Amino acid sequence: MKIVGVDPGYAIVGVGILEYQNPRFQVLDYGAITTPAGMDFPDRLRIIYEDFIKILDMYQPNHIAIEKLFFTTNQKTAIDVAQARGIILLAASQRNVDVFEYTPLQVKQSVVGYGKAIKKQVMEMTTRILNLKEIPKPDDVADALAIAVCHAHTMSSKMNWMRLKQLHSQYQK
Repeated sequence: MKIVGVDPGYAIVGVGILEYQNPRFQVLDYGAITTPAGMDFPDRLRIIYEDFIKILDMYQPNHIAIEKLFFTTNQKTAIDVAQARGIILLAASQRNVDVFEYTPLQVKQSVVGYGKAIKKQVMEMTTRILNLKEIPKPDDVADALAIAVCHAHTMSSKMNWMRLKQLHSQYQK
């Protein structure tokens, strides 16, 4: 299964592309889509859209895993990030790629095993799980990879549960 993990933003969109065959990960690529400060906001959204479409066309993922938004303080930032996130969801829909959303708590739980882990712990575990030489920079990229790892673990657990349920129903007959 090919997964594109996304940490949404409008200045920096973290992107991590993984191939997952339980229990093995292969990192295909990672990086960031960046937009210059001071650029008109619609132009920033256009750059995000065009660059993300290129990523989808190049890697043809099975799934996109994206962070759910959670903001408590800066509503202007939340609205702008939500708009950028909407552009990413539009691109996924246009390419018929299924999107799965995860909260920061779910990502921390999946990657570290503790929902209240600090960012540094998540970044270090992601680096270990993916056998990377160093923590990817900027942080948004490391977050995107962690989201992709979370999705792989989640889907693997669901598939295992479905197999067990299927076996159980066969023995019931």
